[in-house]
Amino acid sequence: MAGFRRSAGFGKAPTISPERRRELSLFQRQADISFTNIELLNLAFTHRSFANESHETVDNNERLEFLGDSVLGFVVSDWLFRNLPSRHEGEFSRIKSYVVSEESLAVIAKQLGVDNYILIGKGEEYSGGRTKKTLLADCMEAIFGSYYLDAGIEAARGFVLRLLVPEIERVLENKHKKDYKTLLQEYVQKKYKKYPVYELLKRTGPEHDNTFWVQVSVQGKTFGPASGSNKKEAEQSVAKIAFDAIAEDFDGNCC
Repeated sequence: MAGFRRSAGFGKAPTISPERRRELSLFQRQADISFTNIELLNLAFTHRSFANESHETVDNNERLEFLGDSVLGFVVSDWLFRNLPSRHEGEFSRIKSYVVSEESLAVIAKQLGVDNYILIGKGEEYSGGRTKKTLLADCMEAIFGSYYLDAGIEAARGFVLRLLVPEIERVLENKHKKDYKTLLQEYVQKKYKKYPVYELLKRTGPEHDNTFWVQVSVQGKTFGPASGSNKKEAEQSVAKIAFDAIAEDFDGNCC
């Protein structure tokens, strides 16, 4: 596999100091991977906020994130198809939707210490960017993309599966964190032929640390409100309240 070339359109990574090179080497040891060209890995860690504030002209990790999302989806789909011959397409989709989710990838990123190595701008740093699930999950996808470019599909496959197969097994054993918004929607569609209706009631707290309050309506009955650090998290919380209240007999093991 060809190494990193700016002319190839992979992007321009920030200059790597000796200290940064040591950090990237440490990450590779922790993740049990090895890059031929360390610039690709450094670019995968480069958030837009850092690139925007940098004194040098550099790119961010968003193109690598796009590529890594596709690599991740392919590898997981291929594994499910080959290893679960008795499962149907709908089950594949539900399993995959969890293991490649922001929630799952953010946990994996934390386990690998991605939050210690990501390059972010000062504003993002002050607003707790290193703990944001979206930022961590996106960076994880960028790392998958960069490793694919550097080492090829088989090395990338091995890396992805080492991290994701345990998550697949958790879903199969019904020990994963449930996606209650999906569970509630499936239940309401099946029973009432309708969709739950979510409503954002308010946001509280300072701008950099909002709390969102959401309620959900099902067949004219309202549940909540429930809160979260973002709208998606609040919707998950209120969906759990509604699902637990109305769906006692629903089998949602694979969601």
